[in-house]
Amino acid sequence: MTQSTQSTRTRGVSQWLALIIGVVYLLVGAVGFLVTGFSGFAEHDHDQTLLGFAINPLHNIVHILIGILGIVLWSTIGHARTFGWLLVAGYGATFVYGLIAVNNPDINVLNINAADNVLHLLSVGAGLAIALWPHRKPAGHSASF
Repeated sequence: MTQSTQSTRTRGVSQWLALIIGVVYLLVGAVGFLVTGFSGFAEHDHDQTLLGFAINPLHNIVHILIGILGIVLWSTIGHARTFGWLLVAGYGATFVYGLIAVNNPDINVLNINAADNVLHLLSVGAGLAIALWPHRKPAGHSASF
């Protein structure tokens, strides 16, 4: 068995979730620029939406960075769990910020709307799943948590 075949077979659920979420966020960030273009970098304009989620160029860049992190950190179970905790901390803070910013255009530099707040809370849940999903090692190894 080759090294790459062996490592593919031992990938954990946390790693696959990190990769999938990373790819989705990267694509959402890139497609977001088709809606917003590159002007109005931190503009608050709820007319600029992608599937009902308010965005602006700054918001798109944040999505791209999160996507890149997920893609880079999926390589090992430890890195994937780190990505999970980063999602929990980052989106937990963004959710709280969004609760305040959604009705305050002066501080809403990410152009967050109510739909974004729901997605941010779901992203916290996804981060917890990635960080805490039990990893089963191949036969002959003990499981780690």
